[in-house]
Order: sequence, then C-alpha cells, then structure tokens
Amino acid sequence: MLSYPPLLLIAGAKGAVGSTVAAAIAAMKKDPDTVLPWLTTAPLCDHLGPFGSMEFSGWDASPKSINQAIEYHKVLPNKSLLNEGYLGEIRIHQAPSGELPLHAQVEQLIRDIEGFKALYPKNHPVLINLLPACRTIDLSGSDRLDRLYSHADPTKFPDLAYAIAAILTGVPVVNFTSNAIELPVIVEEALKAGVPVCGRDGKTGQTYLKVVLASALKARSLQVDGWYSLNILGNEDGRNLADPLKASGKVANKTGLLEEILGYKVGRQYGTDSHKVVIDYYPPRGDCKEAWDVIDFAGLFGLPMSLRLNLQARDSILAAPLVIDLARWMAALHAAGRSGLVPELGFYFKKPLGPNPPVTFQDQLAALDRLEVVCKEHKNT
Repeated sequence: MLSYPPLLLIAGAKGAVGSTVAAAIAAMKKDPDTVLPWLTTAPLCDHLGPFGSMEFSGWDASPKSINQAIEYHKVLPNKSLLNEGYLGEIRIHQAPSGELPLHAQVEQLIRDIEGFKALYPKNHPVLINLLPACRTIDLSGSDRLDRLYSHADPTKFPDLAYAIAAILTGVPVVNFTSNAIELPVIVEEALKAGVPVCGRDGKTGQTYLKVVLASALKARSLQVDGWYSLNILGNEDGRNLADPLKASGKVANKTGLLEEILGYKVGRQYGTDSHKVVIDYYPPRGDCKEAWDVIDFAGLFGLPMSLRLNLQARDSILAAPLVIDLARWMAALHAAGRSGLVPELGFYFKKPLGPNPPVTFQDQLAALDRLEVVCKEHKNT
C-alpha cells in the first residue's frame, strides 16, 4: 500500500480539541515550523510527505464554522496564529441525526467517507474519535455487526457509527476518547478489513506525568502508599464530565494505570484504595486545566516521604499535537500492512489496548522505537 500524508477525519471536529487540530493543520500550510517542534513524529515516517500536505475534515452537530468554533472555545486568542483562509475552506459534514438507527447512520457516514476520499485522493484518511465522554453501556452480547445494529442505541453511544463506517471503508481508527468503542466485534471487523485501531483515552497532561513519576518510583523500588489527583477544568469537556456517570470511564482509566505500572494496589496496607482521582468542573479555568497531585511514598525502613505536583496546562494545546502524531502513525502503519489493535502506541493513551500493551514509561518509549523500525522497513520496500 502506498504512503500518503494523512487526511484527519474528526468526529467532533468543532470541539475544543478538534478546532485546535484544525488550526494546527492550517498553520502548517503557511509555515510548518510553527507546529513541527511540538510533534513527536516530526523526525519519523518522512515518507508520508510534507507536513503541510495533511488535510482536515470530519463531522460535527454544531452549525458554527471552524473559525467560529475556534473563537468560541478561546483556546487560541491570538488570531495572528490562524490561517483563516484555509480554515474557511474546510468541509465539515453534519453529524448523523440521533433519530436514525445505527445502521442508517453507518450508511450515511460511509457515503461521507467515500466523498472525502474522492475529494482528497492523495491523502490517507484516518478517523479520529473526539466525541464527548458518554455513559458506560454494556454491549457484550453484540458479537456480530447485525446484533450490534439491533442492540446499540446511537443516541447514547454515537461513537460506534463512526468506528464501524471507518472500518468498513478501510480507514484506520484512533479512539482519543474514554468511550469503549473497541468491542470484540469491532476489532474482529478491523482485522478482516486490514485496518489498524488504536486507543483508548488520549494521555495529555496529568496522567502522562503520572506514568512518568510512577515508572520512576517503581524503578527506584520506592513504595507508593497513596496518590491523590485533582483535576480542575472549565471547558466543554469539564462540563460534560460533571456527570459522574459520564466521567466514570475516564476516572477508571486514570486510576487503573497506576496499579498496572506499580504491580500492586495502592493502599493495600490500609485495607482500602488510597489512589483517588477527582474531576471538578470549574468554569473560570476554561481550557486552562489545573491538576494537583499528592504522592505519598516510603523508602528504606518504611520511612515516609511525599511529593507535590501542580500542573497548570492548556488542555487542547497538549492534545492537538498528539492527535496529529497518531494520525501520522496510523497512516504509516496501515500502509505497512498493520491491522487490529496497536498496543505499541500506548505512549499516547491512558488505557492502551491490544495484547501486552507497554505500561511503564520506559516500555512505552521502547515500543515506539519498534514501530519506527516498522515504518522505516516499509519506506525501504
């Protein structure tokens, strides 16, 4: 399969992260050096063509234009950073109506994707799921597509339609959300179609540093006795996560990885879980997220020590480069013949999926090195 620069097909294109990705793609059309220093894939997979050749499109329910969405989210207050001409030309399709059954939504999205392919024949389409977190839904009995069409309610889980449509049209899937779209039937269809899938739940700020610090503490054999994480954010993501049922998947992803890294349950000596993750919606913060971590650990003779970490970050500014990186990885891996879940991309996710995903920071970097070899081998064939 030939390698082309990615076409990012974003589900939720006009959200804070999606519109920031659009701004970054547009900026690279004018001057790639405004974005390249912040991409982990900048020196990799150069056979995908110039960075300025990437394209952006997708779906959203909002009637706003991309330029209006950028202004609404206030992630990029400096308009001089924007290539408003390109942004004004971006084609965003209307998201399928929630009144349509799942199979009808899939059919509409397939038509849209085929249209995108015809419009951008020299780009490699990659679906990026950036839809809001939804409540956990049990679809374990849906082991075939026809059963999934019958049992899944697209008003409660709209992500499924995008994932199915992408796979049926041979398009790789990146699940940057905490929503569990990687059902066994979805993965099975991806393997049959020769399509790679990666996820879940993009790892941008606090959790990224949690993986780094937990890996460092484990490497020094320092016992973690407790870890308290507070997230304060005021953007639309924060508003959505104010619903505990919608936040439950993200909280589970944030908490589960610590035990996986350390190899033991934090708080076992107390007889209760002492790894706490709290997400609070606080409107004044906007997209400028604040995260507090209190880490209690013990050293020689069990003597206690403690670490405090305060991160003041820009949520979408951290997320957008990762979305672009993942689109490039998936275009390269698809061209190289990779299909099914890609656990080696665990560096980018809170809950990396697939067989034996790398867990510690060191292992995640090593896995990326192995993927780079795959890309280079394909480039040379």
